[in-house]
Amino acid sequence: MGGTHGQPAVGHLGVGRVLVVIPTYDEADNLPSVVARLHRAAPQVEVLVADDNSPDGTGRIAEAMAAADRRVHVLHRRGKEGLGAAYLAGFAWARERGYDAVVEMDADGSHAPEDLPRLLAAARDADVVIGSRWTAGARVVNWPVRRLLLSRGGNLYARWALGVPVSDATGGYRVYRSAALSALNLESVCSQGYSFQVELCRLAHRAGLRIVEVPITFAERERGASKMSPLIVAEALWRITGWAVRDRRRAPVRQVRWP
Repeated sequence: MGGTHGQPAVGHLGVGRVLVVIPTYDEADNLPSVVARLHRAAPQVEVLVADDNSPDGTGRIAEAMAAADRRVHVLHRRGKEGLGAAYLAGFAWARERGYDAVVEMDADGSHAPEDLPRLLAAARDADVVIGSRWTAGARVVNWPVRRLLLSRGGNLYARWALGVPVSDATGGYRVYRSAALSALNLESVCSQGYSFQVELCRLAHRAGLRIVEVPITFAERERGASKMSPLIVAEALWRITGWAVRDRRRAPVRQVRWP
């Protein structure tokens, strides 16, 4: 659904029409400020709030925002079905309506909306842009050492196991050109959380798409509870291992040539 006031969005930074997909579950305290910051930083982009029937009324807040601003839309989902499913629904919504680029962004403020113009600028010459926490110039704020080590270690393992040449394969602040999404076999994706982001990196790399990383400032949420859990981490590890084994089985056998 869209609103009735304000100006419709137009192309931004040479990327065309941009839709920022923000999945939500109990983000009533964070969503209004994140969207306000986003539209200050990038006034021309549109927003799709993909709400998983939040008990705290996030969906109703999103509807009120959409009624006041034509740049805001709402996708109501049946229940808590996971981050990956929410993004896939958002991708489909965007492609059906002819957007040129789709952005993944968290609702909790950990992805600074002020970084988005730099990500969109990089998307002019790339298929996929990752807002990276682990490339030169990036900053991670207010994370405990345990989370730092877990994220760094997980990304090193993903890079080693899958051969994906990115430093932050689990990063969830991204820009996808619509043509890039069309090149991926999204129907095959069934993972969630960290592993969803890794799986899309793997698919993009295997499809020969150009992936670029842009350093961002990543800050731990100030309000609400984190959705991270040991189960999500465990899922990521076993899925990455499974993909690595599968990819090695499918790799062509190289002939050994003796001198």
